[in-house]
Amino acid sequence: MSKRFSLAAGIVAFIGILAVGLAGAGFRTLTGAADKPNSWGFDTANLDKTCKPCDDFYQFAMGGWMKSNPIPPEYSSWGSFTQLADKNHQNLRQILEAAASAKAAPGSNEQKIGDFYASCMDTATIDAAGTKPIEPDLARIASIKTVADLQAVTEYLHSQGIGALFRFNSTQDAKDSTQVIGAAFQGGLGLPEREYYLKEDDKSKQLREAYTKHVAKMLELLGDSADQSAAEAATILKIETALATASMKNTDLRDPDKTYHKMMLADLKTITPNFSWEAYFKAAGHPELKEINVGQPDFFKALDTRLTATPIADWKDYLRWHLVNAVAPGLPEKFVAEDFDFRGKTLTGAKEIQPRWKRCVQATDRVLGEALGQVYVQKYFPPEAKARALEMVHNLIAALRDDLQTLPWMGPETRKQATAKLEAFAVKIGYTDKWRDYSVLKIDRRSYSENQVRGAEFDFARRLNKIGKPVDRTEWGMTPPTVNAYNNSSMNEIVFPAGIMQPPFYDPKADDAVNYGGMGAVIGHEITHGFDDHGSKFDGKGNLKDWWSPEDLKNFKARAACVSDQFDSYVVDGDLHENGKLVLGESIADLGGLTIAYAAYEKSLQGKPRPPDKDGFTPEQRFFLGWAQVWGSNERIEYARLLANTNPHPLPRFRGNGPLSNMAEFAEAFGCKKGQAMVREQACKIW
Repeated sequence: MSKRFSLAAGIVAFIGILAVGLAGAGFRTLTGAADKPNSWGFDTANLDKTCKPCDDFYQFAMGGWMKSNPIPPEYSSWGSFTQLADKNHQNLRQILEAAASAKAAPGSNEQKIGDFYASCMDTATIDAAGTKPIEPDLARIASIKTVADLQAVTEYLHSQGIGALFRFNSTQDAKDSTQVIGAAFQGGLGLPEREYYLKEDDKSKQLREAYTKHVAKMLELLGDSADQSAAEAATILKIETALATASMKNTDLRDPDKTYHKMMLADLKTITPNFSWEAYFKAAGHPELKEINVGQPDFFKALDTRLTATPIADWKDYLRWHLVNAVAPGLPEKFVAEDFDFRGKTLTGAKEIQPRWKRCVQATDRVLGEALGQVYVQKYFPPEAKARALEMVHNLIAALRDDLQTLPWMGPETRKQATAKLEAFAVKIGYTDKWRDYSVLKIDRRSYSENQVRGAEFDFARRLNKIGKPVDRTEWGMTPPTVNAYNNSSMNEIVFPAGIMQPPFYDPKADDAVNYGGMGAVIGHEITHGFDDHGSKFDGKGNLKDWWSPEDLKNFKARAACVSDQFDSYVVDGDLHENGKLVLGESIADLGGLTIAYAAYEKSLQGKPRPPDKDGFTPEQRFFLGWAQVWGSNERIEYARLLANTNPHPLPRFRGNGPLSNMAEFAEAFGCKKGQAMVREQACKIW
């Protein structure tokens, strides 16, 4: 399975309605140098001078900001990522409102993004339609009589972007990165992660109870009686719990060796005798398929058993729920409100739903992201920004290249392979060189629901049409306005969308030290992902291949275990800790990225006069302040718990402090001594 490891937590994509922050009156922003005359890229008002940097650097650097920036009621977190994303969404709103007002040529990208946005904003038409848009789908589900019927409806729902029972997709062949193959993965859950169904602590039990009530309310909105809905919800929880029990743990999902099981049709029939893959492939438009990767064979064995052991009537309830759960944001307001009540309030702690325009901007970006992104980069991403970013990437790669040559724990053969992988990195900055073709996707402003359906069908067909073809290495996994970055191990590439190339991550008018501590460390983070516990299993061509000597691999694992143990010790809430194994890749990338960014900054000063202190801070200190302001954030406790339970990214406060406490360079910059909190007794060091 091709894996993309991004810089920031991607849980907002799952929640949908919570994605980005609101720039409201009374909220100070993380300004860049362009916003303040004579600034060096860090606002000293962000500081909490009552806290010593060697006791809690994150609090020292950003405590003032956190105190002055409470979370707006419609958000679960508020920080540098959300504020910058909000700025981008404000810009996208202007683009979309202009497109919606323009009389663009039929079939043009401008017409499509304008009409899609307009249809989303047309709540009068949406409310008047009621549940009519999904009545044909509900009728399909009601007509199920056999397991074969159940499979046929599941196939149809998959083509609509609804992941009932399991997920099917295209992916790079992990052991032949030049080819795209079909792949089946576990899925079919309504809660964020398997452990939500299985944990027996009080909070987990309360959340399951709230989820069951939410399912019942949604089914009641479809017309079922209260008693009937409650019984159906209990049945659905039972089915999903069985699927969760059979699902692979999230820590194991990070291991590509555990999710690669290429199987011929004969093998598939052995593990799922009650499910016809020939019929599924035919319905998906690929009857020629004879071999796919099965990410979790044990899950599919258990699912196959459930297909016949579970009454058809129960499966109908399950599918009705997954249908309405998926389409709720496009239904009348009562469905939207109930959806938010659980997914927003209960799961993440948000107090209010985002305004409609923000949800419609985000929906347009999801369905027509590259059409919208083309206009965005023309208006907001000048070519010189791309050139400056590329220069910094090359400086960071050079820093890691130098580091690899002197690592004391790595032998010559592994060093050679690691260097070759580094030299083979593909670098993508800003936006794609080959924009997605939306010409076959019909969009009009008559029906938001129909636009959503056609968008889902277009994307499903687009992804599956890659199967059996060579990998297209020009493709992007994020849209241009996205405030994030990622490393794709199977592509051996690092990718930085235009959206993140702005303050506080990068500011051409800011101090170099702050830029290296911000965007430099972001770049270093993505580079280091190629050598974390996951990325290190892929070679320079993106193939899953063991290129380490046994001794070097042993050394690497010991150093990685140090990082895992460090994050295991961080307390999120009560008895909930960070899961060191789950966040290991991100934490290795933070530590490595910051280390090589610091080395690159030091190298950039060679042969130049030493930069002067600014506001009493040395260049080295300003570097670490640049890192801290990237992670400045407030989170609601519900959201913090959600991230800790489901996401491979640690909470921002642990990212702000964690890698620094391992770095002698940080301790030297701020005069920290052994015994102080920001100096770990057993420092972790990999790169």
